[in-house]
Amino acid sequence: MSAKQKLTTTVSTKGQVILPKAIREQRHWPAGTELMVENTPEGVLLKAKPAFAPTRPKDVFGSLPYKGPAKSIADMEAGIAAEAKRRHARNRY
Repeated sequence: MSAKQKLTTTVSTKGQVILPKAIREQRHWPAGTELMVENTPEGVLLKAKPAFAPTRPKDVFGSLPYKGPAKSIADMEAGIAAEAKRRHARNRY
């Protein structure tokens, strides 16, 4: 489907709209995909519903607690450097 191609559909008596197959395939929206509907000044916007709810760091902070002595900044930097070196050696940088 080209970007300039205009597709049309019709609203049923039940308020249902069938999205053209070309759009569903392009967006990878199989049957059962949940969509969010937004009313915008330009028209109606459909977006796939995210698989996961948005989270903030404070929502998940401490969900995987560390048990052991506190790590120093030097210890953390050494760990990061060691992992970077390991990845670089495996060409996974």
